[in-house]
Amino acid sequence: MRSLEPVRLRDLYELIYSLSRTQKVSYLCSLFEVSRTAYYRYRRGKSHNVERKYNRPKHEIRIEFIRNMKRYGSRRIKESLKQKGMKIGRRKVVEIMRKEGLRAIQPPRYIPRTTDSGHGKRVSPNLLLDQPKPSKPNCVWISDITYMPLKGGKWAYLCVWMDLFSRQIVGWQLGDNMQESLVRDPLEKALLRRKVKPGMIVHSDRGGQYLSYKMKELIRTFNLKQSGPPRGMSRADDPYDNAWAESFWSRLKAELNMPKGGYESLEKLKAALFEYIDGYYNTKRLHSSLNYLNPAAFEAQYYRQTG
Repeated sequence: MRSLEPVRLRDLYELIYSLSRTQKVSYLCSLFEVSRTAYYRYRRGKSHNVERKYNRPKHEIRIEFIRNMKRYGSRRIKESLKQKGMKIGRRKVVEIMRKEGLRAIQPPRYIPRTTDSGHGKRVSPNLLLDQPKPSKPNCVWISDITYMPLKGGKWAYLCVWMDLFSRQIVGWQLGDNMQESLVRDPLEKALLRRKVKPGMIVHSDRGGQYLSYKMKELIRTFNLKQSGPPRGMSRADDPYDNAWAESFWSRLKAELNMPKGGYESLEKLKAALFEYIDGYYNTKRLHSSLNYLNPAAFEAQYYRQTG
């Protein structure tokens, strides 16, 4: 493995340009210690010395930090640089991040509940208790619903379906209500897209949306197995009570960097979620539990190894 290579000024200018949609140019130029005037000259095609190199590792670390929208701490930055063939110890990354004031976004500790468990419908047994982690994709999908704030005190509701093997979000839907279609529609689309075999487990909490007649019909049609926490068992008692989904909620709400007071409309929130889930989380974000691969890459690795 080669050591940390220098950064070309041209590369920094191009990175600043790519990030300028979400960050001010003045802030980015200050962060990367380049002249704003020189940057604008480069954009006009009048710049010189664009091949000049920066040998300081802090520029590589800053690039990873800003490219991932302040979502990476020292561990993920180290692993991301390692995958690019750049050797640097985590202690050095920690030291540089501390000196440069680069602090990763931290998830909140509390996630509000959305479960209506007083619906009186028959619940499914928990099929995940005492079971090992899935060894391949499309063995277990889990789902949950969360609140998302909108301007004016309004709320939107987000449902996701996650493959427990790769942590990939295989389906999601945003709505202004919690009707059963919020959970059924994204599940049906994901089942058709991924061509799931019979017998796959779908796990959720005891919300009434997951136990509707149409949901039961969909599960029977695809010959799936429905799973959920037993009645009367609390989240503290049941380690399989959607801990993975709640972990995703806390990370999403921290890393989405939602505007104060919520999004202006359902459409703008949906666009932001598409960019985060499909454009970042599934395809770019490194997961420590996946050997520092993103969910899509982790699944692709499985299929390469199994032929």
